[in-house]
Amino acid sequence: MNILGINAYHGNASAAIVCDGRLIAAVEEERFNRVKYAAGFPAAAIRYCLKEAGLTLADIHHVAVPRNPYARLATKLWYAIRMPSFARERAKVLVKFTGIPEALAAAFDLDPAKLSAKFHRVEHHQAHLASSYFVSPFENAALLSADGLGDFASTMWGTGDGNRMNIAGAVAFPHSLGLFYSAVTQYLGFLKFGDEYKIMGLAAYGEPTHLDAMREIVTFDPRSSGNGFRLALEYFTHHRAGPEMSWAEADKTPTLGKLFSDEMGKKLGGPARSAESPLEQRHRDLASALQARLEEVYLGMLRKLAAQTHSKSVCLAGGVAFNCVANGKIFDATPFEQVYVHPAAGDAGLAVGAAYYIWHQILGKPRSFVMNHAYWGPGYTREEVRQAIDKTPLRGAGYSIAELPEEELMKRTAAEIADGKILGWFQGRAEWGPRALGNRSIVADPRRPEMKDILNRRIKHREIFRPFAPSILAERTGEWFEKSYPSPFMTLAYSVLPEKRDKIPAPTHVDGTGRLQTVTREANPRYWQLIKAFEDLTGVPVVLNTSFNDNEPIVCRPEEALDCFLRTQMDALVLGDFLITKNSNP
Repeated sequence: MNILGINAYHGNASAAIVCDGRLIAAVEEERFNRVKYAAGFPAAAIRYCLKEAGLTLADIHHVAVPRNPYARLATKLWYAIRMPSFARERAKVLVKFTGIPEALAAAFDLDPAKLSAKFHRVEHHQAHLASSYFVSPFENAALLSADGLGDFASTMWGTGDGNRMNIAGAVAFPHSLGLFYSAVTQYLGFLKFGDEYKIMGLAAYGEPTHLDAMREIVTFDPRSSGNGFRLALEYFTHHRAGPEMSWAEADKTPTLGKLFSDEMGKKLGGPARSAESPLEQRHRDLASALQARLEEVYLGMLRKLAAQTHSKSVCLAGGVAFNCVANGKIFDATPFEQVYVHPAAGDAGLAVGAAYYIWHQILGKPRSFVMNHAYWGPGYTREEVRQAIDKTPLRGAGYSIAELPEEELMKRTAAEIADGKILGWFQGRAEWGPRALGNRSIVADPRRPEMKDILNRRIKHREIFRPFAPSILAERTGEWFEKSYPSPFMTLAYSVLPEKRDKIPAPTHVDGTGRLQTVTREANPRYWQLIKAFEDLTGVPVVLNTSFNDNEPIVCRPEEALDCFLRTQMDALVLGDFLITKNSNP
Protein backbone atom coordinates (compact mmCIF):
# COMPACT_ATOMS: atom_id res chain seq x y z
CA MET A 1 0.00 0.00 0.00
CA ASN A 2 1.61 3.26 -1.15
CA ILE A 3 0.40 6.65 0.05
CA LEU A 4 1.58 9.99 -1.32
CA GLY A 5 1.14 13.04 0.92
CA ILE A 6 1.14 16.46 -0.76
CA ASN A 7 1.17 19.90 0.85
CA ALA A 8 0.39 22.15 -2.13
CA TYR A 9 -0.57 25.78 -2.76
CA HIS A 10 0.46 26.65 0.79
CA GLY A 11 3.67 27.82 2.42
CA ASN A 12 6.36 25.13 2.73
CA ALA A 13 5.00 23.03 -0.13
CA SER A 14 6.22 19.48 0.32
CA ALA A 15 5.72 15.81 -0.46
CA ALA A 16 6.14 12.54 1.41
CA ILE A 17 5.63 8.90 0.58
CA VAL A 18 4.61 6.12 2.97
CA CYS A 19 4.85 2.50 1.83
CA ASP A 20 3.18 -0.18 3.96
CA GLY A 21 3.27 2.16 6.94
CA ARG A 22 6.93 3.14 6.67
CA LEU A 23 8.12 6.58 5.64
CA ILE A 24 10.42 6.32 2.64
CA ALA A 25 11.03 9.96 1.73
CA ALA A 26 9.92 13.47 2.64
CA VAL A 27 11.18 16.79 1.32
CA GLU A 28 10.20 20.43 0.84
CA GLU A 29 9.92 21.91 -2.66
CA GLU A 30 12.25 24.75 -1.64
CA ARG A 31 15.19 22.35 -1.61
CA PHE A 32 14.80 21.98 -5.38
CA ASN A 33 13.54 25.35 -6.65
CA ARG A 34 15.70 27.31 -4.14
CA VAL A 35 12.81 29.60 -3.13
CA LYS A 36 12.54 29.94 0.64
CA TYR A 37 9.20 28.67 2.05
CA ALA A 38 8.11 27.94 -1.55
CA ALA A 39 4.39 27.41 -2.07
CA GLY A 40 2.78 26.28 -5.32
CA PHE A 41 2.64 22.65 -6.45
CA PRO A 42 5.59 20.52 -5.23
CA ALA A 43 6.27 18.69 -8.48
CA ALA A 44 10.01 18.25 -7.90
CA ALA A 45 9.46 17.02 -4.35
CA ILE A 46 6.94 14.45 -5.60
CA ARG A 47 9.32 13.27 -8.32
CA TYR A 48 12.06 12.78 -5.76
CA CYS A 49 9.80 10.83 -3.37
CA LEU A 50 8.66 8.49 -6.13
CA LYS A 51 12.22 7.97 -7.33
CA GLU A 52 13.46 7.24 -3.80
CA ALA A 53 10.66 4.69 -3.34
CA GLY A 54 11.25 3.14 -6.77
CA LEU A 55 7.64 3.80 -7.75
CA THR A 56 5.62 5.50 -10.46
CA LEU A 57 2.29 7.28 -10.13
CA ALA A 58 0.61 4.07 -11.25
CA ASP A 59 1.88 2.42 -8.06
CA ILE A 60 0.25 5.00 -5.74
CA HIS A 61 -2.96 3.78 -4.10
CA HIS A 62 -3.88 6.90 -2.10
CA VAL A 63 -3.04 10.62 -2.35
CA ALA A 64 -3.56 12.63 0.83
CA VAL A 65 -3.97 16.42 0.71
CA PRO A 66 -4.05 18.33 4.06
CA ARG A 67 -6.93 20.63 3.23
CA ASN A 68 -10.64 20.06 3.73
CA PRO A 69 -12.87 22.74 2.15
CA TYR A 70 -15.86 21.45 4.13
CA ALA A 71 -14.28 21.92 7.56
CA ARG A 72 -16.04 24.74 9.47
CA LEU A 73 -18.04 25.50 6.36
CA ALA A 74 -20.57 27.68 8.19
CA THR A 75 -17.78 29.86 9.62
CA LYS A 76 -16.17 30.14 6.21
CA LEU A 77 -19.43 31.17 4.58
CA TRP A 78 -20.13 33.76 7.30
CA TYR A 79 -16.73 35.37 6.79
CA ALA A 80 -17.07 35.11 3.02
CA ILE A 81 -20.15 37.34 3.26
CA ARG A 82 -18.32 39.80 5.53
CA MET A 83 -15.04 39.77 3.54
CA PRO A 84 -15.85 39.23 -0.15
CA SER A 85 -12.37 40.20 -1.39
CA PHE A 86 -10.75 37.69 0.94
CA ALA A 87 -13.31 35.08 -0.10
CA ARG A 88 -12.43 35.64 -3.76
CA GLU A 89 -8.73 35.09 -3.06
CA ARG A 90 -9.46 31.95 -1.06
CA ALA A 91 -11.70 30.73 -3.87
CA LYS A 92 -8.81 31.03 -6.32
CA VAL A 93 -6.67 28.86 -4.07
CA LEU A 94 -9.53 26.39 -3.61
CA VAL A 95 -9.79 26.03 -7.38
CA LYS A 96 -6.14 25.06 -7.44
CA PHE A 97 -6.74 22.50 -4.67
CA THR A 98 -9.59 20.91 -6.56
CA GLY A 99 -7.24 20.66 -9.54
CA ILE A 100 -4.52 18.72 -7.69
CA PRO A 101 -5.21 15.47 -9.65
CA GLU A 102 -4.75 17.40 -12.89
CA ALA A 103 -1.60 19.13 -11.59
CA LEU A 104 -0.19 15.79 -10.47
CA ALA A 105 -0.87 14.21 -13.85
CA ALA A 106 0.58 17.22 -15.69
CA ALA A 107 3.82 16.99 -13.68
CA PHE A 108 4.32 13.51 -15.14
CA ASP A 109 2.80 14.13 -18.59
CA LEU A 110 -0.07 11.78 -17.90
CA ASP A 111 -3.76 11.77 -18.70
CA PRO A 112 -5.56 12.52 -15.40
CA ALA A 113 -8.08 9.81 -16.27
CA LYS A 114 -5.28 7.26 -15.93
CA LEU A 115 -4.61 8.11 -12.29
CA SER A 116 -5.87 5.14 -10.27
CA ALA A 117 -5.13 6.56 -6.81
CA LYS A 118 -7.92 7.59 -4.48
CA PHE A 119 -7.69 11.24 -3.39
CA HIS A 120 -8.41 12.25 0.22
CA ARG A 121 -8.92 15.60 1.94
CA VAL A 122 -7.56 15.76 5.50
CA GLU A 123 -8.32 18.70 7.77
CA HIS A 124 -5.25 20.90 8.31
CA HIS A 125 -4.85 20.48 12.07
CA GLN A 126 -5.74 16.80 12.07
CA ALA A 127 -2.86 16.37 9.60
CA HIS A 128 -0.62 18.34 11.98
CA LEU A 129 -1.60 16.13 14.92
CA ALA A 130 -1.12 12.98 12.82
CA SER A 131 2.33 14.16 11.71
CA SER A 132 3.52 14.11 15.30
CA TYR A 133 1.54 11.39 17.07
CA PHE A 134 1.57 8.64 14.44
CA VAL A 135 5.38 8.80 14.08
CA SER A 136 6.09 9.26 17.80
CA PRO A 137 7.27 6.46 20.10
CA PHE A 138 4.19 6.84 22.33
CA GLU A 139 1.33 4.34 22.38
CA ASN A 140 -0.87 6.92 24.13
CA ALA A 141 -0.41 10.68 24.28
CA ALA A 142 -2.06 14.08 24.57
CA LEU A 143 -1.99 16.03 21.31
CA LEU A 144 -1.76 19.75 20.56
CA SER A 145 -1.43 21.65 17.29
CA ALA A 146 -1.13 25.45 17.19
CA ASP A 147 -0.26 27.74 14.29
CA GLY A 148 -1.53 30.77 12.39
CA LEU A 149 -4.47 29.44 10.42
CA GLY A 150 -5.51 26.30 8.54
CA ASP A 151 -9.01 25.29 7.45
CA PHE A 152 -10.26 28.25 9.51
CA ALA A 153 -8.80 26.94 12.76
CA SER A 154 -5.62 27.88 14.58
CA THR A 155 -5.46 25.29 17.34
CA MET A 156 -6.62 21.73 17.96
CA TRP A 157 -6.15 19.27 20.78
CA GLY A 158 -7.08 15.74 21.69
CA THR A 159 -5.61 12.35 22.47
CA GLY A 160 -3.91 9.54 20.63
CA ASP A 161 -4.55 5.93 21.54
CA GLY A 162 -2.89 3.22 19.48
CA ASN A 163 -3.72 3.86 15.83
CA ARG A 164 -6.53 6.35 16.53
CA MET A 165 -6.71 10.05 17.30
CA ASN A 166 -9.65 11.54 19.16
CA ILE A 167 -10.22 15.27 18.73
CA ALA A 168 -11.44 17.05 21.86
CA GLY A 169 -11.59 20.68 20.78
CA ALA A 170 -10.33 23.48 18.54
CA VAL A 171 -9.98 27.26 18.37
CA ALA A 172 -11.49 28.75 15.23
CA PHE A 173 -10.64 31.84 13.17
CA PRO A 174 -10.06 34.70 13.95
CA HIS A 175 -8.42 33.72 17.27
CA SER A 176 -4.87 32.48 16.80
CA LEU A 177 -1.68 32.31 18.84
CA GLY A 178 0.29 32.12 15.60
CA LEU A 179 -1.29 35.28 14.16
CA PHE A 180 -0.81 37.04 17.52
CA TYR A 181 2.92 36.27 17.39
CA SER A 182 3.11 37.18 13.68
CA ALA A 183 1.29 40.50 14.17
CA VAL A 184 3.64 41.66 16.93
CA THR A 185 6.61 40.39 14.90
CA GLN A 186 5.48 42.69 12.09
CA TYR A 187 4.94 45.57 14.52
CA LEU A 188 8.56 45.12 15.60
CA GLY A 189 9.71 45.58 11.99
CA PHE A 190 10.31 41.97 10.95
CA LEU A 191 8.09 41.74 7.90
CA LYS A 192 9.24 38.67 5.97
CA PHE A 193 7.28 35.46 5.99
CA GLY A 194 8.76 33.22 8.70
CA ASP A 195 10.50 35.96 10.72
CA GLU A 196 8.86 34.89 13.99
CA TYR A 197 11.84 32.77 15.02
CA LYS A 198 14.00 35.90 15.01
CA ILE A 199 11.81 37.43 17.72
CA MET A 200 12.27 34.31 19.84
CA GLY A 201 16.02 35.00 19.79
CA LEU A 202 15.62 38.75 20.32
CA ALA A 203 13.39 38.21 23.37
CA ALA A 204 16.33 37.10 25.50
CA TYR A 205 17.84 40.60 25.22
CA GLY A 206 14.85 42.32 26.84
CA GLU A 207 12.63 42.37 29.90
CA PRO A 208 8.87 41.66 29.71
CA THR A 209 7.94 45.17 30.84
CA HIS A 210 4.91 45.22 28.51
CA LEU A 211 3.49 41.89 29.67
CA ASP A 212 0.28 43.42 31.03
CA ALA A 213 -0.41 44.93 27.62
CA MET A 214 0.18 41.56 25.95
CA ARG A 215 -2.25 39.98 28.39
CA GLU A 216 -4.91 42.39 27.21
CA ILE A 217 -4.17 41.61 23.55
CA VAL A 218 -4.59 37.84 24.05
CA THR A 219 -6.65 36.56 26.96
CA PHE A 220 -6.62 33.12 28.53
CA ASP A 221 -8.36 32.00 31.69
CA PRO A 222 -6.47 29.10 33.30
CA ARG A 223 -9.45 28.50 35.62
CA SER A 224 -12.01 27.94 32.87
CA SER A 225 -13.07 24.46 31.83
CA GLY A 226 -12.27 25.11 28.17
CA ASN A 227 -8.80 25.08 26.61
CA GLY A 228 -9.19 28.10 24.35
CA PHE A 229 -8.02 31.71 24.28
CA ARG A 230 -9.21 34.89 22.60
CA LEU A 231 -7.62 37.79 20.78
CA ALA A 232 -8.74 41.35 21.53
CA LEU A 233 -9.61 41.91 17.90
CA GLU A 234 -9.35 45.69 17.94
CA TYR A 235 -5.57 45.23 17.76
CA PHE A 236 -5.72 43.16 14.56
CA THR A 237 -6.96 43.47 10.98
CA HIS A 238 -7.29 39.89 9.75
CA HIS A 239 -10.86 39.48 11.01
CA ARG A 240 -12.05 42.52 9.04
CA ALA A 241 -10.44 42.06 5.64
CA GLY A 242 -8.89 38.63 5.98
CA PRO A 243 -5.16 38.02 6.22
CA GLU A 244 -3.53 38.95 2.92
CA MET A 245 -1.59 35.89 1.85
CA SER A 246 0.21 34.71 -1.26
CA TRP A 247 0.25 30.93 -1.12
CA ALA A 248 -0.01 29.65 -4.65
CA GLU A 249 3.11 30.80 -6.53
CA ALA A 250 5.89 28.24 -6.55
CA ASP A 251 8.61 30.67 -7.65
CA LYS A 252 8.06 33.26 -4.93
CA THR A 253 8.42 33.27 -1.17
CA PRO A 254 4.94 33.57 0.41
CA THR A 255 3.96 36.92 1.88
CA LEU A 256 1.63 38.04 4.63
CA GLY A 257 -0.06 41.40 4.61
CA LYS A 258 -0.25 43.68 7.63
CA LEU A 259 -1.91 41.92 10.56
CA PHE A 260 -1.93 44.61 13.27
CA SER A 261 -4.13 47.68 13.54
CA ASP A 262 -3.23 51.21 14.61
CA GLU A 263 -4.60 50.32 18.05
CA MET A 264 -1.62 48.01 18.52
CA GLY A 265 0.74 50.98 18.54
CA LYS A 266 -1.41 52.85 21.03
CA LYS A 267 -1.40 49.85 23.35
CA LEU A 268 2.33 49.15 23.02
CA GLY A 269 3.52 52.71 23.43
CA GLY A 270 4.41 54.01 20.01
CA PRO A 271 4.41 53.55 16.26
CA ALA A 272 5.57 50.35 14.63
CA ARG A 273 9.29 50.02 13.94
CA SER A 274 10.29 50.19 10.28
CA ALA A 275 12.46 47.37 9.01
CA GLU A 276 15.35 49.79 8.39
CA SER A 277 15.31 51.44 11.81
CA PRO A 278 17.77 50.37 14.52
CA LEU A 279 16.54 48.14 17.30
CA GLU A 280 15.98 49.98 20.57
CA GLN A 281 15.68 48.54 24.06
CA ARG A 282 11.92 49.11 23.87
CA HIS A 283 11.75 46.68 20.93
CA ARG A 284 13.76 44.09 22.83
CA ASP A 285 11.45 44.47 25.82
CA LEU A 286 8.39 44.07 23.61
CA ALA A 287 9.87 40.91 22.11
CA SER A 288 10.43 39.61 25.64
CA ALA A 289 6.84 40.39 26.63
CA LEU A 290 5.51 38.74 23.46
CA GLN A 291 7.47 35.56 24.16
CA ALA A 292 6.41 35.59 27.80
CA ARG A 293 2.72 35.89 26.90
CA LEU A 294 2.96 33.14 24.31
CA GLU A 295 4.49 30.89 26.96
CA GLU A 296 1.79 31.74 29.49
CA VAL A 297 -0.99 30.76 27.10
CA TYR A 298 0.79 27.83 25.42
CA LEU A 299 1.99 26.25 28.66
CA GLY A 300 -1.37 27.02 30.28
CA MET A 301 -3.09 25.08 27.51
CA LEU A 302 -0.70 22.20 28.03
CA ARG A 303 -1.38 22.13 31.78
CA LYS A 304 -5.11 21.96 31.07
CA LEU A 305 -4.54 19.26 28.49
CA ALA A 306 -2.53 17.23 31.00
CA ALA A 307 -5.33 17.57 33.56
CA GLN A 308 -7.96 16.56 31.02
CA THR A 309 -6.09 13.56 29.58
CA HIS A 310 -4.05 12.40 32.61
CA SER A 311 -1.31 11.61 30.10
CA LYS A 312 2.40 11.94 30.82
CA SER A 313 3.29 12.20 27.11
CA VAL A 314 2.46 14.95 24.64
CA CYS A 315 2.90 15.29 20.88
CA LEU A 316 3.19 18.79 19.38
CA ALA A 317 2.90 20.20 15.88
CA GLY A 318 2.02 23.41 14.06
CA GLY A 319 4.22 26.47 13.67
CA VAL A 320 3.97 27.41 17.35
CA ALA A 321 5.63 24.07 18.19
CA PHE A 322 8.84 25.45 16.65
CA ASN A 323 9.11 27.75 19.68
CA CYS A 324 11.89 25.76 21.30
CA VAL A 325 12.18 28.20 24.21
CA ALA A 326 8.59 27.49 25.26
CA ASN A 327 9.00 23.77 24.59
CA GLY A 328 12.05 23.61 26.83
CA LYS A 329 9.91 24.78 29.76
CA ILE A 330 7.28 22.04 29.39
CA PHE A 331 8.98 19.69 31.88
CA ASP A 332 9.06 22.30 34.64
CA ALA A 333 5.76 24.05 33.87
CA THR A 334 3.47 21.06 33.17
CA PRO A 335 3.00 17.47 34.39
CA PHE A 336 4.21 16.07 31.04
CA GLU A 337 7.29 13.88 31.30
CA GLN A 338 7.75 13.01 27.63
CA VAL A 339 7.54 15.32 24.60
CA TYR A 340 7.66 14.61 20.87
CA VAL A 341 7.80 17.45 18.34
CA HIS A 342 7.78 16.62 14.63
CA PRO A 343 11.01 17.91 12.99
CA ALA A 344 8.94 19.62 10.28
CA ALA A 345 6.34 20.85 12.76
CA GLY A 346 5.21 23.63 10.42
CA ASP A 347 3.20 23.21 7.26
CA ALA A 348 5.80 21.09 5.44
CA GLY A 349 5.02 18.35 7.95
CA LEU A 350 1.42 18.23 6.73
CA ALA A 351 2.51 15.98 3.85
CA VAL A 352 3.68 13.30 6.30
CA GLY A 353 0.70 13.87 8.59
CA ALA A 354 -1.88 13.55 5.83
CA ALA A 355 -0.32 10.31 4.59
CA TYR A 356 -0.27 8.75 8.06
CA TYR A 357 -3.80 9.97 8.75
CA ILE A 358 -4.97 7.84 5.82
CA TRP A 359 -2.86 4.83 6.85
CA HIS A 360 -4.05 4.76 10.44
CA GLN A 361 -7.20 6.83 10.92
CA ILE A 362 -8.92 5.91 7.64
CA LEU A 363 -7.52 2.49 6.79
CA GLY A 364 -7.13 1.37 10.40
CA LYS A 365 -3.65 -0.06 9.95
CA PRO A 366 -1.53 -0.77 13.04
CA ARG A 367 1.41 1.44 13.94
CA SER A 368 4.91 0.17 13.18
CA PHE A 369 7.06 3.23 12.43
CA VAL A 370 8.85 5.75 14.66
CA MET A 371 10.58 8.82 13.23
CA ASN A 372 13.77 8.86 15.27
CA HIS A 373 15.82 10.80 12.74
CA ALA A 374 15.11 13.50 10.15
CA TYR A 375 17.16 12.30 7.18
CA TRP A 376 14.43 11.75 4.58
CA GLY A 377 15.63 14.02 1.76
CA PRO A 378 17.94 13.47 -1.21
CA GLY A 379 21.33 11.81 -0.83
CA TYR A 380 24.16 11.57 -3.34
CA THR A 381 26.61 8.86 -4.30
CA ARG A 382 30.38 9.16 -4.13
CA GLU A 383 30.48 9.44 -7.92
CA GLU A 384 27.96 12.28 -7.93
CA VAL A 385 30.00 14.11 -5.30
CA ARG A 386 33.20 13.47 -7.27
CA GLN A 387 31.63 14.86 -10.46
CA ALA A 388 30.46 18.00 -8.65
CA ILE A 389 34.01 18.58 -7.34
CA ASP A 390 35.54 17.99 -10.77
CA LYS A 391 33.20 20.54 -12.36
CA THR A 392 34.15 23.20 -9.79
CA PRO A 393 37.31 25.32 -10.37
CA LEU A 394 39.21 24.36 -7.21
CA ARG A 395 42.55 22.83 -8.18
CA GLY A 396 45.32 25.35 -8.61
CA ALA A 397 43.16 28.07 -7.03
CA GLY A 398 44.39 27.86 -3.46
CA TYR A 399 42.49 24.74 -2.43
CA SER A 400 43.56 21.21 -1.46
CA ILE A 401 41.31 18.20 -2.06
CA ALA A 402 41.80 14.88 -0.30
CA GLU A 403 39.66 11.73 -0.20
CA LEU A 404 40.23 10.13 3.19
CA PRO A 405 39.31 6.97 5.12
CA GLU A 406 36.62 7.67 7.68
CA GLU A 407 38.77 7.60 10.82
CA GLU A 408 41.34 9.96 9.34
CA LEU A 409 38.60 12.20 7.93
CA MET A 410 37.04 12.57 11.37
CA LYS A 411 40.36 13.35 13.05
CA ARG A 412 41.44 15.90 10.46
CA THR A 413 38.01 17.53 10.39
CA ALA A 414 37.89 17.78 14.17
CA ALA A 415 41.35 19.34 14.11
CA GLU A 416 40.21 21.94 11.58
CA ILE A 417 37.31 22.89 13.86
CA ALA A 418 39.49 22.96 16.96
CA ASP A 419 41.88 25.27 15.11
CA GLY A 420 39.07 27.83 14.74
CA LYS A 421 38.19 27.01 11.13
CA ILE A 422 34.62 27.30 9.86
CA LEU A 423 33.60 24.07 8.19
CA GLY A 424 30.89 23.13 5.72
CA TRP A 425 29.60 19.61 6.44
CA PHE A 426 27.67 17.71 3.73
CA GLN A 427 26.73 14.08 4.37
CA GLY A 428 24.06 11.50 3.54
CA ARG A 429 20.44 12.42 2.97
CA ALA A 430 19.13 15.95 3.47
CA GLU A 431 17.19 16.80 6.62
CA TRP A 432 13.40 16.97 6.72
CA GLY A 433 12.36 20.27 8.25
CA PRO A 434 13.92 23.73 8.49
CA ARG A 435 16.87 22.94 10.76
CA ALA A 436 20.26 21.50 9.86
CA LEU A 437 20.71 18.38 11.96
CA GLY A 438 24.19 17.23 11.04
CA ASN A 439 23.94 16.43 7.33
CA ARG A 440 23.73 19.91 5.78
CA SER A 441 25.50 21.95 8.45
CA ILE A 442 28.12 24.60 9.02
CA VAL A 443 30.17 23.47 12.01
CA ALA A 444 32.50 25.51 14.22
CA ASP A 445 34.31 25.52 17.57
CA PRO A 446 31.85 26.23 20.44
CA ARG A 447 34.66 27.24 22.83
CA ARG A 448 35.44 30.52 21.07
CA PRO A 449 33.32 33.49 22.26
CA GLU A 450 33.99 35.37 19.02
CA MET A 451 32.69 32.56 16.79
CA LYS A 452 29.06 33.75 16.88
CA ASP A 453 29.99 37.18 15.51
CA ILE A 454 32.41 35.68 12.98
CA LEU A 455 29.72 33.37 11.59
CA ASN A 456 27.09 36.11 11.43
CA ARG A 457 29.52 38.49 9.71
CA ARG A 458 31.45 36.18 7.38
CA ILE A 459 28.99 33.45 6.48
CA LYS A 460 25.35 33.95 7.47
CA HIS A 461 25.00 37.72 6.93
CA ARG A 462 22.14 37.97 9.41
CA GLU A 463 21.07 39.79 12.57
CA ILE A 464 23.78 39.71 15.22
CA PHE A 465 21.38 38.79 18.04
CA ARG A 466 20.40 35.43 16.56
CA PRO A 467 21.90 32.42 18.35
CA PHE A 468 23.49 29.26 17.01
CA ALA A 469 22.85 25.71 18.16
CA PRO A 470 25.01 23.24 20.08
CA SER A 471 25.12 19.66 18.80
CA ILE A 472 26.09 17.36 21.67
CA LEU A 473 26.75 13.65 22.08
CA ALA A 474 23.43 12.44 23.47
CA GLU A 475 25.07 10.49 26.29
CA ARG A 476 26.78 13.67 27.55
CA THR A 477 23.68 15.89 27.63
CA GLY A 478 23.10 15.80 31.39
CA GLU A 479 26.73 16.75 32.01
CA TRP A 480 26.34 20.03 30.11
CA PHE A 481 22.64 20.99 30.31
CA GLU A 482 20.12 21.25 33.13
CA LYS A 483 17.88 18.75 31.32
CA SER A 484 18.92 15.49 29.70
CA TYR A 485 15.70 14.57 27.85
CA PRO A 486 16.59 13.89 24.17
CA SER A 487 16.20 16.74 21.69
CA PRO A 488 17.22 15.18 18.34
CA PHE A 489 15.41 17.78 16.20
CA MET A 490 16.45 21.06 17.92
CA THR A 491 12.89 21.62 19.16
CA LEU A 492 13.78 22.12 22.83
CA ALA A 493 15.98 24.77 24.46
CA TYR A 494 17.60 23.98 27.80
CA SER A 495 19.75 26.01 30.17
CA VAL A 496 23.44 25.26 29.92
CA LEU A 497 24.83 24.34 33.34
CA PRO A 498 26.33 27.52 34.83
CA GLU A 499 29.75 25.93 35.27
CA LYS A 500 29.81 24.92 31.57
CA ARG A 501 28.76 28.22 29.99
CA ASP A 502 32.26 29.61 29.70
CA LYS A 503 33.36 26.35 28.04
CA ILE A 504 30.84 26.62 25.16
CA PRO A 505 30.13 30.37 24.93
CA ALA A 506 29.54 30.50 21.15
CA PRO A 507 26.26 28.50 21.06
CA THR A 508 25.12 29.61 24.54
CA HIS A 509 22.49 32.33 24.16
CA VAL A 510 22.55 35.51 26.21
CA ASP A 511 20.00 34.01 28.62
CA GLY A 512 22.20 30.96 29.26
CA THR A 513 20.19 28.55 27.09
CA GLY A 514 21.02 26.49 24.04
CA ARG A 515 18.70 25.12 21.34
CA LEU A 516 20.47 21.81 21.45
CA GLN A 517 20.58 18.81 19.18
CA THR A 518 21.29 15.53 20.95
CA VAL A 519 23.19 13.25 18.56
CA THR A 520 23.14 9.47 18.87
CA ARG A 521 25.43 7.02 17.14
CA GLU A 522 22.38 5.13 15.88
CA ALA A 523 20.66 8.10 14.23
CA ASN A 524 23.73 9.72 12.63
CA PRO A 525 26.91 7.63 13.00
CA ARG A 526 29.21 9.96 11.08
CA TYR A 527 28.14 13.20 12.80
CA TRP A 528 28.43 11.42 16.15
CA GLN A 529 31.96 10.31 15.25
CA LEU A 530 32.91 13.88 14.30
CA ILE A 531 31.71 15.25 17.66
CA LYS A 532 33.44 12.36 19.46
CA ALA A 533 36.69 13.12 17.62
CA PHE A 534 36.33 16.77 18.67
CA GLU A 535 35.78 15.65 22.28
CA ASP A 536 38.85 13.40 22.14
CA LEU A 537 40.87 16.40 20.98
CA THR A 538 39.43 19.11 23.22
CA GLY A 539 37.50 17.47 26.05
CA VAL A 540 34.28 19.15 24.84
CA PRO A 541 31.54 16.84 23.42
CA VAL A 542 29.84 19.74 21.62
CA VAL A 543 30.18 21.48 18.26
CA LEU A 544 28.44 24.63 17.11
CA ASN A 545 25.95 23.82 14.35
CA THR A 546 24.08 26.09 11.96
CA SER A 547 22.36 25.47 8.65
CA PHE A 548 24.45 25.20 5.50
CA ASN A 549 23.14 28.25 3.65
CA ASP A 550 23.46 32.00 3.25
CA ASN A 551 20.02 33.66 3.13
CA GLU A 552 18.63 30.84 0.98
CA PRO A 553 17.12 27.40 1.54
CA ILE A 554 19.52 24.91 3.11
CA VAL A 555 21.77 23.40 0.44
CA CYS A 556 20.53 20.14 -1.01
CA ARG A 557 22.95 19.10 -3.78
CA PRO A 558 26.77 18.92 -3.61
CA GLU A 559 26.93 21.64 -6.27
CA GLU A 560 25.04 24.01 -3.96
CA ALA A 561 27.34 23.15 -1.07
CA LEU A 562 30.37 23.97 -3.22
CA ASP A 563 28.81 27.22 -4.40
CA CYS A 564 28.02 28.35 -0.84
CA PHE A 565 31.52 27.35 0.30
CA LEU A 566 33.17 29.39 -2.45
CA ARG A 567 31.09 32.56 -2.16
CA THR A 568 31.30 32.80 1.63
CA GLN A 569 34.34 32.80 3.87
CA MET A 570 34.27 29.19 5.02
CA ASP A 571 37.69 27.64 5.58
CA ALA A 572 37.01 24.01 4.77
CA LEU A 573 34.35 21.73 3.33
CA VAL A 574 33.65 18.04 3.85
CA LEU A 575 31.63 16.45 1.04
CA GLY A 576 31.14 12.78 1.87
CA ASP A 577 34.69 11.42 2.15
CA PHE A 578 36.30 14.45 0.52
CA LEU A 579 37.97 17.19 2.58
CA ILE A 580 38.51 20.48 0.76
CA THR A 581 40.63 23.10 2.50
CA LYS A 582 41.80 26.57 1.60
CA ASN A 583 45.58 26.78 1.47
CA SER A 584 45.33 30.54 1.52
CA ASN A 585 42.69 33.19 1.09
CA PRO A 586 42.24 32.97 -2.71
